[in-house]
Amino acid sequence: MLTKVMALELATTGIRVNAVGPGYTATPMIGGIEDNAAAYGAAMSITPMNRLGTPEEQAAACLFLATGESSFMTGQMLHPAGGQFTG
Repeated sequence: MLTKVMALELATTGIRVNAVGPGYTATPMIGGIEDNAAAYGAAMSITPMNRLGTPEEQAAACLFLATGESSFMTGQMLHPAGGQFTG
């Protein structure tokens, strides 16, 4: 909600406000999850692409929002999450 409110407040100033909501990503934060069948199974059960994301994929989403390619986007949540938020 903070993203949406700030986007509305700042839209006329030319400042865009967006957010990134990553899915399960292969980082030290979840290191070893692939070795824990129950934890990995639970994570993949809500990830339609059935794999972990990479830090590079998360960075690419952030870079997209920082470029002119997203110049007409504000108040949005981008989910590089393997389809977790499609349901």
